[in-house]
Amino acid sequence: MAPSTPVSGLSLPCLVLLLLLEIPGAGGSQEFQLLQPQGAVSVSAGETLTLSCSVTGLAPVGRVTWFKGSGSGRQLVYAQTGSLPRVTRAVSGSDTDFTIHIRDTRPEDAGIYHCVKFRKVSGGDEEFRSGAGTAVTVSARPSAPSVSGPPSRAEPGPPVTFTCTSGGFSPRDIAVTWLKNGIRLPDPQTRVLPAQESVSYNMSSTVGLSLTPGDARSQLTCQIEHSTLLDPLRATYNLSDALRVPPRLRVGTAPAAPVTLNASVTFTCRAEGFYPKDASLTWLENGNEMDLGKPAPLAENPDGTYTLQSSLEVKATEQRSQSAFTCQVVHNSQPPVNASEMLRFSQPPPEPGKDPTSCDAGQSPFSSPALWIGLFLEKVLAAAFLLFLFLRSKQ
Repeated sequence: MAPSTPVSGLSLPCLVLLLLLEIPGAGGSQEFQLLQPQGAVSVSAGETLTLSCSVTGLAPVGRVTWFKGSGSGRQLVYAQTGSLPRVTRAVSGSDTDFTIHIRDTRPEDAGIYHCVKFRKVSGGDEEFRSGAGTAVTVSARPSAPSVSGPPSRAEPGPPVTFTCTSGGFSPRDIAVTWLKNGIRLPDPQTRVLPAQESVSYNMSSTVGLSLTPGDARSQLTCQIEHSTLLDPLRATYNLSDALRVPPRLRVGTAPAAPVTLNASVTFTCRAEGFYPKDASLTWLENGNEMDLGKPAPLAENPDGTYTLQSSLEVKATEQRSQSAFTCQVVHNSQPPVNASEMLRFSQPPPEPGKDPTSCDAGQSPFSSPALWIGLFLEKVLAAAFLLFLFLRSKQ
């Protein structure tokens, strides 16, 4: 064997040994490391979440697995033998990179994720090394708001409650504004549930509002703002869906009462300012239903309410003296509303069965002033005629 050649006083075997000692990992096993660098990750619902994990050094035989949570209640997210449906490996088949993707992220995906290395031992696998954990928060947009009104229509006056709901959002903070015809309403009552920490939240907001007849054309708007929204979300409710305005009735006659016997009289009924428009009008004489008269077309008023008019023509006969003619309106399935007018004569009609030229019972014929005047005129004429005859005979 040839002798070793010295190099600067060192033999070649010594130089090789020095080089091996200076090269990392040379001449021995590099220490195993499991790297999970992400401390916290925030993602919006629907996006893809990426969780990084890698291993270095000489790894013991065994699988690498992802869990959500810790302890006995932790949830398996990824394993080489199977995983959740939305989870895939970033680098398929790699022995060092165990990064995963979670597609279509949902609020319930929020939590702390651990990348865990196992090693095989007799009788099974045991946990060998675990990553520090990655805290995942999922920001979720609130659902489109929905506004509901009272269970039945309400009349102008007492306040009516309206409710706006939205859900499935995260984080918890949300702002709700109510507007009527674009004008902000004060003092809404808003609740966000659950009260404790959760992956997603639901909102319910109520506002009290007194309706007016003009609200047949008004709109109520619920507006919500959230950190996940570029622009507010809005829902609109037509107050006409909650409004009921009873009709105001007016009944009159033409010609105006009192009327003469056997004259033609027209009764007119106006049902004014009601909403909604479903209404029916009926005429009654002394409580007995008659025909519908002559209804005019339904008219819409400028404020969105309606007016209904009907006329009824009758003959002012003796039998109808002091008769009550009633206009009855049934509106929106509510109890009827009535208004009446009495048929009155300018001279009382004669009693049935009595000669209108006959004297009233118990009245003396000589008590009439016209009779005494007639007798006086008769005597004056007779005296004048006798005087005329006397003067003519003297001629």
